[in-house]
Amino acid sequence: MDGLLEQLRAGLPAESLITDPDVTASYAHDMASFCEAGTPAVVVLPRTVEQVQHVMRTATALRVPVVPQGARTGLSGAANASDGCIVLSLVKMDRILEISPVDRIAVVEPGVVNAVLSRAVDEHGLYYPPDPSSWEMCTIGGNIGTASGGLCCVKYGVTAEYVLGLEVVLADGRLLTTGRRTAKGVAGYDLTRLFVGSEGSLGIVVKAVLALKPRPPQQLVLAAEFPSAASACDAICRIMERGHTPSLLELMDRTTVRAVNKMANMGLPDTTEALLLAAFDTPDPSADLAAVAELCTAAGATDVVPAEDAAESEMLLQARRMSLTALETVKSATMIDDVCVPRSKLGAMLEGTAAVAEKYDLTIGVCVHAGDGNTHPVVCFDHTDADESRRARESFDEIMALGLELGGTITGEHGVGLLKKEWLARELGEVSVELHRGIKQAFDPLGLLNPGKVF
Repeated sequence: MDGLLEQLRAGLPAESLITDPDVTASYAHDMASFCEAGTPAVVVLPRTVEQVQHVMRTATALRVPVVPQGARTGLSGAANASDGCIVLSLVKMDRILEISPVDRIAVVEPGVVNAVLSRAVDEHGLYYPPDPSSWEMCTIGGNIGTASGGLCCVKYGVTAEYVLGLEVVLADGRLLTTGRRTAKGVAGYDLTRLFVGSEGSLGIVVKAVLALKPRPPQQLVLAAEFPSAASACDAICRIMERGHTPSLLELMDRTTVRAVNKMANMGLPDTTEALLLAAFDTPDPSADLAAVAELCTAAGATDVVPAEDAAESEMLLQARRMSLTALETVKSATMIDDVCVPRSKLGAMLEGTAAVAEKYDLTIGVCVHAGDGNTHPVVCFDHTDADESRRARESFDEIMALGLELGGTITGEHGVGLLKKEWLARELGEVSVELHRGIKQAFDPLGLLNPGKVF
């Protein structure tokens, strides 16, 4: 320990090192349940690329594991510390280095908060679409590490589609530049995409070149109340089949709606079994909403209410954004899944999840990025009750199994981390796992980067 601190201090300012165990303990884990966390030897908060390189050279020389972290808003345990590790928190590297309206790119450090970037580019008439529900807290580096999504993915896609290039500090301290600043480019293997979603297991992202879009018109939102989840899913299929391109298409089940009402008195209809929110940011969103309203009514909606203005639209979106927070108030703990299935299988996924909740006698609320089939079943349980905790964990696994059976994936945007390691091999298969491990070996031969995660 003394030797580690001595070598780190040789290349780092004193204020960037945290050794107080009461403070380092607060960096030990992210927001996932059922994921073990170790005790870090030290927390380092670098401000420059050179400082990150020094940390990795020291770690390599002393064979000390390194766990990269952003804002620790993750839900898979990917940022959890291991015993004796260096926690490398990148939140102090928070500069927006460049915004180019001509090239439509932003160049940022990993600690930039998603919402801060979104507001900064908005001043230039530009738009950074990926917007996870935690966008007011989560960092771009964390978004890249987990390949995060958000509410707008149905029209604009996920984080991976906006990362043009990266600067990455490798395990041995070398600096790697990947990708480009140009709109097009196919030189060499696509190493940029390889790092997106790698959860800090291949290298430390220290700079990102991000693609931007022109700022779209203000979106308008429609809320449709359904007597069943099945009828709401039918409406989703009709909307997509008819070729509509909503900027948002979100579903909240009965449990979620009631939790939001209880927490925030939002005035959402308690009688609903499923609430569908659809938005358009087209030049004439009211016409698009009218067309979707007809499809919802044909699918059995009992009430369809289009927002009249931006303020009313934002109120409806706020209800969706607070869904996970509201479900956290139902019991003392939650497990938040993010199984993604084909849109055509959403009805079966929701029906199956309800059956799992009944089987295990648990409250499971579901909110869904319905436009891309990404479900978030939230298992609510009492963490002080051993039997209920056991049932929660078993129900979580059963929901993931259901997703795979329906042709889906165990994670649409939260990542694998510690929580889903066992399930990753089931989804990928033996040959793919072997190749993944070979890639890990090539980038991190000593296994120092985020050990024990993903594989």
